[in-house]
Amino acid sequence: TIYDEDEVLLALAEQLGSFTPLVGGPTYVNCLLPPLESLATVEETVVRDKAVESLRTVSKEHSSSDLERYFVPLVKRLAGGDWFTSRTSACGLFSVCYQRVSNPVKAELRLNFKNLCADDTPMVRRAAASKLGEFAKVLELENLKSEVLPMFTALASDEQDSVRLLAVEACVSIAQLLKRDEVEKLVMPTLHQAVEDKSWRVRYMVADKFTELQKAIGPEITKKDLVPAFQNLLKDCEAEVRASAANKIKDFCENLPTEGQQQIIMTHILPTVKELVSDANEHVKSALAAVIMGLSPMLGKENTIEHLLPLFLAQLKDDCPEVRLNIISNLDCVNEVIGIRQLSQSLLPAIVELAEDAKWRVRLAIIEYMPLLAGQLGVDFFNEKLNSLCMAWLVDHGEDGVALLSTPMCDYHTVSFRSRQTL
Repeated sequence: TIYDEDEVLLALAEQLGSFTPLVGGPTYVNCLLPPLESLATVEETVVRDKAVESLRTVSKEHSSSDLERYFVPLVKRLAGGDWFTSRTSACGLFSVCYQRVSNPVKAELRLNFKNLCADDTPMVRRAAASKLGEFAKVLELENLKSEVLPMFTALASDEQDSVRLLAVEACVSIAQLLKRDEVEKLVMPTLHQAVEDKSWRVRYMVADKFTELQKAIGPEITKKDLVPAFQNLLKDCEAEVRASAANKIKDFCENLPTEGQQQIIMTHILPTVKELVSDANEHVKSALAAVIMGLSPMLGKENTIEHLLPLFLAQLKDDCPEVRLNIISNLDCVNEVIGIRQLSQSLLPAIVELAEDAKWRVRLAIIEYMPLLAGQLGVDFFNEKLNSLCMAWLVDHGEDGVALLSTPMCDYHTVSFRSRQTL
């Protein structure tokens, strides 16, 4: 029938979450639970997720007594369901009711969640791993240490890499709740294990969440354990992992403790960065080019000129257009430290090559950076070297080149006019 259509069920699951005023207010909100419970067990994932979202919403409308009387039994039924669909849905409901129930009921909920973490079905363990960090935040500290940490360790060692990678997210939440010595003893061994995981997808997740982990773990452990781990990720055998880690270089370095920041970057990070500049994978080089300029303010003028400038120049000559574009788009970072004149002679050939690239999207991208270049290179340099290039773009046969040139040209002439007024 029409009521079996997933689109109808999705709309129903979404609307029921806002039905509390329509059923008589919080006193009668429990009457919304049966249809939402049914929707939380269907096969279509988006319908189940929306039903869980609505259940989380209506749980807040229940009084503490009604929560124990109506909502907690629903969670238990879903957690003990025959089909994996109901058990995956149950994982998202524990955190919203845990803090408002009695201690005996809390113990039952912890036991139910523990069983879901050890479920025979990988999809259920994945759902439990994805909600473990959220559940950890509402638990008492002693229960976090005695019950959640063993769950976390088990999930981080799961046979399925799709489960292990989700445990990395939980690591961030758990580390935020523990003291430094507890993090070092209870969390770091598992994190080291994830950094060296045999699956590149797990290592990728670690790289993707690395700055969040860094903030959660704190400066002391970062210097001792995370800096070597970050080096390993930057040297990973998989390009996807290296690219993800390279994308975090600026943020990671910014979050290092101020005392010793420059030394750590120069000693541990920069040598690896130099290797990545000539990486065989263009996605890695492109990710690096998007952030490498951001190291300049941290290293200062002398170190930038001596160590970073040669890397910038090498990237401006890279065969990959995206690498050159990413360097040009972040020139403002270098301009603030050493001035753009240091790069101007190498910039010109790179800009000309990009302007004549066979791909119209590359030509379009360099057009969009012209106002930035005009403001930083100065009017005289721009008029002498690049103005003719802009005129040539007006007859470009690319799909959107001529249309989009008008705005950058207006911005350029504004910069030019203001600069001449200043002079």
